[in-house]
Amino acid sequence: MRQIFFSLTLLLTLSCKAQEKPNLLIIHTDEHNFRTLGCYRDNMSEDQAFVWGKGVEVETPNINRIANEGAICLNFYASSPVCSPSRASMVSGMYPVKTAVVSNNIPMKDDIVTFAEVLKQQGYATSYLGKWHLDGDAKPGFSPERQFGFSNNKYMFNRGHWKLLDEVDGKPKLVGKFNPQTQNVKVSIKQADETTFTTDFLTNKALDIMEADKDGPFCVMISLPDPHTPNIVRAPYDTMFDHLQFEKPKTMKVAKENFPKWVEPTGKNSADHLEQHKMQGYFGMVKCIDDNVGRLLKFLDDNNLADNTIVVFTSDHGDLMGEHRRHNKGLPYETSAKVPFVIRYPKKIDKGITIQKALTMVDFAPTVLGLMNMPQIPESEGLNASNDLANTTKELIDDRITYITSSAGNWVCGLNNRYKLVLSKKDSPWLFDLVIDPDEIVNFYNQKGYEQISKEMKSELIRQLKTYNDPVLKSKTSLILE
Repeated sequence: MRQIFFSLTLLLTLSCKAQEKPNLLIIHTDEHNFRTLGCYRDNMSEDQAFVWGKGVEVETPNINRIANEGAICLNFYASSPVCSPSRASMVSGMYPVKTAVVSNNIPMKDDIVTFAEVLKQQGYATSYLGKWHLDGDAKPGFSPERQFGFSNNKYMFNRGHWKLLDEVDGKPKLVGKFNPQTQNVKVSIKQADETTFTTDFLTNKALDIMEADKDGPFCVMISLPDPHTPNIVRAPYDTMFDHLQFEKPKTMKVAKENFPKWVEPTGKNSADHLEQHKMQGYFGMVKCIDDNVGRLLKFLDDNNLADNTIVVFTSDHGDLMGEHRRHNKGLPYETSAKVPFVIRYPKKIDKGITIQKALTMVDFAPTVLGLMNMPQIPESEGLNASNDLANTTKELIDDRITYITSSAGNWVCGLNNRYKLVLSKKDSPWLFDLVIDPDEIVNFYNQKGYEQISKEMKSELIRQLKTYNDPVLKSKTSLILE
């Protein structure tokens, strides 16, 4: 795959040289609930924006700024709502079965070409900072040997949600004593400040790299391990939201027997109540992230780089945060599978663009490369939606159907900008109508008035599963083809 790619890029390099190459800054978070961002709440009804109670919110003016000065995608999903598969799809434009990363802690195939490889071949200084989670079990796994196009991966670590980082003798290190048996670090958050708390530390290093590479072109991806658990943050963010009292979301009150069978409302990650300090800590982490996004945007402004830099803010997957009696991720529900995705590029994207079209992390690389007028990854399976972003229509509504999968093989889900069909060997099909039932409580599959959309969604989902050779079709216990 790599030899074919390098031959193609040599042919296309000259055409790209004729234009000023845009910089690329990607700010990527981990396990981020989109309701915590003001730009997403602004696009919801009040009851959906404030599922934990009226006025229970965290202000995110800097992330909002990216959306307001560019585009917001309201239906952007993880290819699979857990860390590693989504991240592999994001950098490669391929479905999990093709990257080999079908669940967490699986190393991405050696021959996968990433968008960073494309940009490196086009003369970009490429850097990655933060959590990678595509190099197997290594933990923390600083500066993996396999770079996948990110020439500067000094501050990349494979996995872990470390709260304090430092640099000693020119190398990043964990603050605290690492226990190889538990693979955790014992450290007090009281030791953290704006130089050692991981979100701040990685932002500081990203600013240093952009300063060094500002004559461009550069690609910097900063992957923050927050707001993933543990919900711990440094002062003053640790007490900033102590005044908020979180109410149970509506879907936490649904009787357990009324859930689809692919939901396990008991056991690991189950939730029948909210722990206030953990919810407050989550909001604190989001606020810290937003403040650091502001620092990155200020650097671009101060160095006259804003107009020629594509800025993306997104995440690998969501966090249910008590909805549907669950915490964390792994389910096709909106706050698990949908991710924030806002993008700014003044030269091509008008201010205030809203994209309703359903997109997934498989579409990330082809879309960004398309926006940059760069060669595409030869074996990419995603959609290049750059023309949608560059469209001057303020709101793009498109009923494109795409699909996402479960890392455990428990379900597959076809979705568009309104409907979501979930097929599982554990239950009969479930069809959600996100306009009529945004809480995803009611099953509309084959109900009166929904017969045709049920048929169309299922037919298109199965067609795509066959096209991309999804292994769920080979399951002997699967109900999908019935």
